[in-house]
Amino acid sequence: MQTKIPVRKIIVYTIYILLFASFQVSFPNAISFRNQVADLTFVFVILTGYYFGFLDGAIVGLATGIVRDCFASPIIMGVDGKIQLASGIGMLVLFLAGSYGSSFFRNRVHRKFYFALLAVLSGTLIYKVAGHIIVFLWLKLQDNAVYSLTVGRILADSILPQLLVNAIAALPMIVLLTFLGPVSRRKGPDADDDVIKTYGEDSWLPIS
Repeated sequence: MQTKIPVRKIIVYTIYILLFASFQVSFPNAISFRNQVADLTFVFVILTGYYFGFLDGAIVGLATGIVRDCFASPIIMGVDGKIQLASGIGMLVLFLAGSYGSSFFRNRVHRKFYFALLAVLSGTLIYKVAGHIIVFLWLKLQDNAVYSLTVGRILADSILPQLLVNAIAALPMIVLLTFLGPVSRRKGPDADDDVIKTYGEDSWLPIS
């Protein structure tokens, strides 16, 4: 038996991971609105999972998360009041993003453009809402920490602007993954779900 190495996938995913991560760090305000910046790596991982299945989404999510943590790990204040580097959060978030994208309307639609955009928007909404809840609960554990944002401010200054900029970022990525993706055009996002399964999530380590 001979193991086929998915050379095209490795090359394409590596290029896109480095491209989007570098662009996001180098030009953070290229796509921004009301102080919310497009999360290019998050959008890319969701679309990868949506178009090419769970295994692709999970692997790309973990790899992108490692790069993201290396470039810009979040800094948080611990319960003891000390500033700490929260390494590993990027890996976790992007792994979950890829998993979510792969499960979005699976086996019900044929990976259409508008459902890809909806996957990004719904994933962004879940991510932002969960983030605010976690921050609120985390601050509750700290002494003298106050969460001052109202629901109106969260919607107007955080969630809605983030939905807009992520949607804008998703449009060219959908085109790239459709025409310059990790699998050939005839095996790509326009294929039926069974074809996507054959050439997407199951093609990392095919045995022949």
